[in-house]
Amino acid sequence: MKINYNNRIFKPVSSSANGEVTNETHFLYKQTKNIITATYKGGLIEIGQLLGKVDECGNIEMCYHQINNKGELMTGKCSSRPEILENGKLRLLETWEWTSGDYSRGTSILEEC
Repeated sequence: MKINYNNRIFKPVSSSANGEVTNETHFLYKQTKNIITATYKGGLIEIGQLLGKVDECGNIEMCYHQINNKGELMTGKCSSRPEILENGKLRLLETWEWTSGDYSRGTSILEEC
């Protein structure tokens, strides 16, 4: 099944302690062909954007940048793997790495609202 992310909204259900997303962060995804973009905000994040590519299985490779509520510009990269939930909505299993700040790594799980 080919996944189209266009106009889907996601929110985190879990994230590593070194991340900045919280359950108050919401992501609005857009997709054109195999290009993914998203804007996100909420919780510790004033505004963020991501840009990536999706493969034929729905896996996403992306880069992101955001300004947190301390006014810091943070950047990173992320790989997301989709799962389809029983209710037909999507769950994204993410592994990410900061490319600024402490350069640490983490994981997050996002679910479609």
